[in-house]
Amino acid sequence: MFESLSEKLGGALRRLSGRGKITEENVREAMADVRTALLEADVHVEVVRDFCDSVVQEAIGSDVTKSLNPAQEIVGLVHKKLVSLMGPVDPNIMSVTPGPTVVLLCGLQGAGKTTTAGKLAARLREQGRSVLVAACDLQRPAAVEQLRIVTEQVAAEGKGGARVAFFGEPDKCAEYGKAVGVAVGVAQRAYRAAREGRFDTLIVDTAGRLHVDDTLMRELQGVRRATEAHQTLLVVDSMAGQDALIAAKSFHEQLHVDGIILSKFDSDSRGGAALSVKYVTGAPILFVGVGERFDALEPFHPERIAGRMLGMGDVVSLVEKAQKEVDQDEAERMAERMAKGQFTMDDFLSQLKSLRRMGPMKQILGMLPGVGSMMKDVNVDDKQLDRIEGIARSMTAAERKDVRCVDQQKSRARRIAAGSGSTIAEVGKLVKQFEVMQKMTTQLAGLGAFGKMKAMKDMASGGPGGMPNLGALMGRKSTHTESIKSKFKSRKKR
Repeated sequence: MFESLSEKLGGALRRLSGRGKITEENVREAMADVRTALLEADVHVEVVRDFCDSVVQEAIGSDVTKSLNPAQEIVGLVHKKLVSLMGPVDPNIMSVTPGPTVVLLCGLQGAGKTTTAGKLAARLREQGRSVLVAACDLQRPAAVEQLRIVTEQVAAEGKGGARVAFFGEPDKCAEYGKAVGVAVGVAQRAYRAAREGRFDTLIVDTAGRLHVDDTLMRELQGVRRATEAHQTLLVVDSMAGQDALIAAKSFHEQLHVDGIILSKFDSDSRGGAALSVKYVTGAPILFVGVGERFDALEPFHPERIAGRMLGMGDVVSLVEKAQKEVDQDEAERMAERMAKGQFTMDDFLSQLKSLRRMGPMKQILGMLPGVGSMMKDVNVDDKQLDRIEGIARSMTAAERKDVRCVDQQKSRARRIAAGSGSTIAEVGKLVKQFEVMQKMTTQLAGLGAFGKMKAMKDMASGGPGGMPNLGALMGRKSTHTESIKSKFKSRKKR
């Protein structure tokens, strides 16, 4: 996430830290580099101009160049301006009494409205609110069926508590386009069903277009009036660039949207939408979609996003993810075992399972301070984790308890390779790496928080001291190893 923007912003600001003294000219040069980085990240040109001008004016006006740590002051100032640009935000969906509270989702085709409707329903259900999801997108015949499947999956994943249900009239798709107000009629009946069923919230999924037109807007306005929607949320594709911003502005001008949800946020390496959409529309970003799972809809925190853009990481979000997915008692037991040097392959599989529930590995590592800027050079393929898990699960209980026996008897390695669809070399490599990891976990147990953070960064980059890196463990060559090999080859040619 934001790898490209983070690298360029970090490079521009790092050049300041290398100077003994900073002048007004240095600040302007650095902000010229920041300006270029933001434009290349597809940030709206007006946003870039106002942002850079305000940073320069405040830096010079507050005598930042005369402070003890001017480079740090400017980084802090840029962070503050980024937060101001994207915030403030209150990501809570309002609740009215008596219900139902009506939430209307709108946006262009392909923006991810249907999936977002399911994610939002899952999030509200976690808060104890019963949700009815209504399919009012009749333009695509498959849209009603898609939303039904999504809603049923969300309902099936629920562990007791509040209800999640679906309302749709797939037969009305045939009438769509032939009669005016078909979608409005479906919305009215959905609202009655939500009220009679005593649902707390009604989420209305509406039709989109490839572009904004009068027909679409009239339909959306009709659906909003029919349901008396309390909140209108616009779903924007984070990766769509300037076209998405133009469409978002049109939606807001005609519908006065209350908030924005950025979908496909985890795939956005540029960050243009996050920095531009509030400025262009005036509506706050409430949520971001960060994966395919139904729990992958997160509140938008401007200060945390600004930190990621500047390579500061996002430890708070990482801790929140860990608290949600990791059992505290189990974590304490695991820490004791690691401190005693009793870390086994079964423990590794348990840790790996918890870690993967937190999200893609590259996304997790990018939350560590200083790691985000180097993630562009680290190839973390989650499919390799499947292979590692397959090899580990092909071992017997005794082998997982003590992997050295696999190294000592080649017949065991052959059996494991055959059972996991891998090669003997891959099995041997995993065993060797795991033995080093066992030693490292014992060392980690004795480190403080700062030491553990540094060790995690070293793991991501193929760090010092023979420490196993993620690239090696996952069958990838680290950039550290590659640089050593390239130097050796160049000397050999001479």
